[in-house]
Amino acid sequence: MKVLAVIVNHKRPELVLQGLESLSSELAAIGGGCKAIVTDASGDDSDVIIERGIRERGFESWASLLRLDKNGGYGYANNRAIQSALAGQHPPEFFYLLNPDAYVYPGAVRELLSFMEQRPDVGLCGSRQEQPDGSINRAAFRFPSVRSELLQGSRLGFLKRLFPHSEIAPLPPEQPAPTDWLSGASLLVRRGVFERAGLFDETFFLYYEETDLCLRARRVGYRCWYVPSSRVVHLEGQSTGVTDWRVAPRRMPRYWFESRQHYFMKNHGPLTKTLADVAWTVGFVSWRARRRFQGKTDDDPPHLLSDFVRFNFLGE
Repeated sequence: MKVLAVIVNHKRPELVLQGLESLSSELAAIGGGCKAIVTDASGDDSDVIIERGIRERGFESWASLLRLDKNGGYGYANNRAIQSALAGQHPPEFFYLLNPDAYVYPGAVRELLSFMEQRPDVGLCGSRQEQPDGSINRAAFRFPSVRSELLQGSRLGFLKRLFPHSEIAPLPPEQPAPTDWLSGASLLVRRGVFERAGLFDETFFLYYEETDLCLRARRVGYRCWYVPSSRVVHLEGQSTGVTDWRVAPRRMPRYWFESRQHYFMKNHGPLTKTLADVAWTVGFVSWRARRRFQGKTDDDPPHLLSDFVRFNFLGE
């Protein structure tokens, strides 16, 4: 098998079917027995709707549904499909991960595949992500650090100029470029990454799992590249509701704090994690003071500072 596409559904079957529709001609053009698996543990009637949609659209020859026994998070759901494929007699050369709230433009997967086939040192590559109006989402990132947490919290322009390589989410480049880590909304992964670096860490329920995977891939010799000639629409936040730009900010869920904590503790240890917590808190307090003084709109999730302090410093 050339490519196995994996879509994780959580109560958005209509978006999943839209994604499959966009993949149908793309995977057919690639050839080589390309297939797609939708994993689902929604606990509603999503599985029925998706299976019926696959059947009615004539996708049964290349798309199937994998029902899961629990909702273990993004990494858990992807791992079930990836493990099953790796255990087969002829595992795929590449795995294409597509968010349920994303769909591809023609050529999107082929562009990623062509890039990877020409660069054996590249283990993961990701697409340019857009909103339906063509505006660009940031999808190529730098690894989190103490400096990046200070920048994230404070939002001070002079600090970004002082530490230009510490900004987590810089403007996406117009040409292919290496990057630290990539959004999993449209991500092509070489089989060797999973074989050498391991699958997704299932301790992450949601958030930071792609960051961790890209870091582990780098440690075994693979690089990540952003490939803007591959274009997808990503309706950010519509699968989780947390980062949906169309509605008022929602309170950050506990699993976001847990994922952030696990990432820093696992990859950098308790001292760096504590310094990162302090840096973000000091920066954010200064931002809140400036925001009030300057009369700027409050676009932050409700209770963000108190939730951050309670989780990271009070252990609640």
